[in-house]
Amino acid sequence: MSLKNEFIKMIMHLNSNFAIPLIADIFLPPFYEGGQPKNAQFMAVFLEDGATGISYILVPVKKMEAYNALRPQDFIGKKPQEFALEFGNEDPVRKMISLASINAICQHVMKETNLQLDYVTDPLGLLSVEKGDRIGMVGLFSGLTDTIMNAGAELIIIEKKEHLIQKFQALPITTDVTQLATCNKILCTGTTVLNNSLDEILSHCSPDAFVSVVGPTAGYFPEPLFACGVDVVGGRVVKDSKEFQQRLNQGKRWTNTTLKTCFQKKTYRSIMSIG
Repeated sequence: MSLKNEFIKMIMHLNSNFAIPLIADIFLPPFYEGGQPKNAQFMAVFLEDGATGISYILVPVKKMEAYNALRPQDFIGKKPQEFALEFGNEDPVRKMISLASINAICQHVMKETNLQLDYVTDPLGLLSVEKGDRIGMVGLFSGLTDTIMNAGAELIIIEKKEHLIQKFQALPITTDVTQLATCNKILCTGTTVLNNSLDEILSHCSPDAFVSVVGPTAGYFPEPLFACGVDVVGGRVVKDSKEFQQRLNQGKRWTNTTLKTCFQKKTYRSIMSIG
């Protein structure tokens, strides 16, 4: 089952059943050749009703010119579906715009349907780490490593960033994704959706493994991930788009302009049943 196809199917369903507002604005921080600083790691698409979608900026230096060529006037007044349906595009700049557009569309529908979101459950806590567990961590969640190992669980970290591998040599970090096959609980960063690596990761996971995908770019409905074998999706929704946009422009922390959400496969009622 392809994650790309599942996302496209969801967007087409939402487009057919809801009146999606046009794009009102887009936020694009400056591009930094040495890597984006913490206060400039995300871009955002704003719709006319205030619904907002964010995306991590996962753009290599070789695409700097294409990123810097982006202009708000190229997006304002256009349908976000036009960009959302490019999900899975191999171009990192287009992928970024696509994911932000998907998040904006989904957050519009969340508001339109008064969807009751779970702001209380901690998706990381659902891993319930116990002695004897073998935890697969895709992307380094540095704040959790001690907790996992202190619980007596075995930890395997899959990481592609060479500088992190060098920095944390004392941790069990590897690039060998096949090691996930022996893990019973797996935690993935949300950027695995953005960089098109989640399909491969899931292909190496045991069918019985409990899989969570967590990150601020997971502002979409969880159907595509649930259909591909994920059990929990933890992300963020933007609650105050005006204040959020102002904070982005000022390079400030988001604070209470966003809320963390948690979707659990076992309790979720699909948005695809509407319409």
